[in-house]
Amino acid sequence: MTTSQIATAALGRGGPRIGVQGLGCMGMSFAYGPTDADEARATLERALDLGVTLFDTADMYGMGENETFLAPFVAKHREEITIATKFALSYDPERPTERPIRNEPAYIRQAVEASLRRLGIETIDLYYMHRYNPAVPLEDSVGTMGELVTEGKVRYLGLSEVTGDELRAAHAVHPIAALQSEWSLFSRDVERTAVPAAQELGVAFVPYSPLGRGFLTGSFTDASAELDAGDFRRGQPRFNGANAVANRGLLDPIRAVADAHGATLGQIALAWLHQQARLRDLTVVPIPGTRRRTRVEENTAATRITLGEDELAALDAIGPRVAGNRYADMNFTQAGRE
Repeated sequence: MTTSQIATAALGRGGPRIGVQGLGCMGMSFAYGPTDADEARATLERALDLGVTLFDTADMYGMGENETFLAPFVAKHREEITIATKFALSYDPERPTERPIRNEPAYIRQAVEASLRRLGIETIDLYYMHRYNPAVPLEDSVGTMGELVTEGKVRYLGLSEVTGDELRAAHAVHPIAALQSEWSLFSRDVERTAVPAAQELGVAFVPYSPLGRGFLTGSFTDASAELDAGDFRRGQPRFNGANAVANRGLLDPIRAVADAHGATLGQIALAWLHQQARLRDLTVVPIPGTRRRTRVEENTAATRITLGEDELAALDAIGPRVAGNRYADMNFTQAGRE
């Protein structure tokens, strides 16, 4: 099967060239209910065929299971792909519902060795601090991450869900290649400080959940009523009860733009993000997650859609009207520290 490949962009100043859209791999083995493993593996291959080269995971996705799942694909295509993983969200069996944030140097060294082992590689291409704990000085945590680069265990550093000031402080310790935070038509928090800082520093922005965890595609309208009992979206405020009722109406302007382009809602949501790269002079590499080949084909096609000024204005008006927070505890995000 042959199709046009997506364009490429540099991952930060001096970083590798990667496809302008990556693939979030969390849902292939974690968080979104039952998975067809064979289809998920075929989706990885199809994504690469389409020019997707950034594949994103984390050590907390299934407590390492997701990294292990990706290992055979990584081994097969080691020279073709950029593999990103993360540390910081730890797991204590005595407190299974909590995710303590650990940024201390000793823990970072323990975490990187475990991820290298599970992924079956000698060097992680892009290593993120998944969340920042202000109790640990950035100089200590980012300094340790920089040592991992010197030692050849990591190639490039990334941060997730930090404020603009935190990004600047970290970048002063060691160059940061990428900032990964939630950014979508429904999640505009990062535009206050994080996006301007990334633009200023030449840091690539990697939006996670660019499709609003599926809500922006119209695939569900009320998580508690429609999604599997094991799906973590059932616990997120935006997708349940009165918030879900209010937010489903916000899909109408997306649908109108989609109809005008003969596109899907999800493609328009992604096209809006890709257009932010041009509007803000910023490298933007969304990582929509999927475990189906048809969806990755749909998502990558969004990179070739251009939206007009009136369409962008209509879509921009959605953000301020979204009901409910991204998480039940917003201290889990950069917005909780701004």
